Amino acid sequence: MKDITVQDLAEKLQKSLELECKAGGQGDQRVIKSRASKGQEFISLIGHLNIIHPNKIQVLGKTELEYLEKQGKNSRHDAVRQLFSEEHTVLVLVAEGLHIPNDFMLLADRHNIPLFTSLASSHEVISHFQYLLGSVLADSAVIHGVFMEVMGSGILLTGDSGIGKSELALDLVSRGHRLIADDAPEFSKIAPDIINGTCPALLREFLEVRGLGILNIRSIFGDSAIRTSKYLRLIIALEKFTDEQLHKMDRLRGSKRNRKVLGIEIPEVTLPVAPGRNLAIAVETAVRNHTLIQKGYDAAEDFIQRQNNLVQKSLL
Repeated sequence: MKDITVQDLAEKLQKSLELECKAGGQGDQRVIKSRASKGQEFISLIGHLNIIHPNKIQVLGKTELEYLEKQGKNSRHDAVRQLFSEEHTVLVLVAEGLHIPNDFMLLADRHNIPLFTSLASSHEVISHFQYLLGSVLADSAVIHGVFMEVMGSGILLTGDSGIGKSELALDLVSRGHRLIADDAPEFSKIAPDIINGTCPALLREFLEVRGLGILNIRSIFGDSAIRTSKYLRLIIALEKFTDEQLHKMDRLRGSKRNRKVLGIEIPEVTLPVAPGRNLAIAVETAVRNHTLIQKGYDAAEDFIQRQNNLVQKSLL
């Protein structure tokens, strides 16, 4: 289970949202977890003021503050006490640079719940927090391989150790494509249909090539040869095939299937590895062909249709 502290959140968003802690600073190590503990119901991480189903991060704008002020004395007292509940709330944020009521300050300090202000609108605040939380707390996995940007698409090269993934990656970099991560790229599900791939800080910019050792790709090829992240669009699996396996391969459609990564189906193409094959060109072509398929054009279907039309004409 991933988590992030209030302090980490504030540091990452301070510049974009002009965050300022007004009270409850002692609670800056309070933790926001990616999901509730086993047996608990799902709890919303962030949203506008909600007393019935409290968010972990409660955001108040002009509408929410006016709502509280319109309540009777006892009702308002109960609502504000619930707002600063240590059990439910991790952080309270007042947006739009609005004035903070005195009882907010007192309760924030009493319960060690950080109380922040921002000049941004409440909707903008929620949008920034949601994006960051989605990136940091997303389900993730490490997949052995080399992750690259080829022709603008995130491509994961996989295969057995020693099959030539790093040499292929080096060839692709020399052809103008970009390295993201070697050996242990990290993938996170940041949306229902999007997998984002990044590189661990320790491995960033480095590529291991047998016989050459560890290479710093940025130092050799320049800044343009490196990218920090990319959405995963295609997996290319390198495999050594026997003659029998090559003969059994579908000559029309090649070897294509889908592979599940964090619950999302990602297209996978298998490229046979053999002496004399130019795999860099094959990878570039696989990416171009995948792009055409995504746009609705399938060369195999086009070829089959041409054959059928030719047969039909010969029968006339």
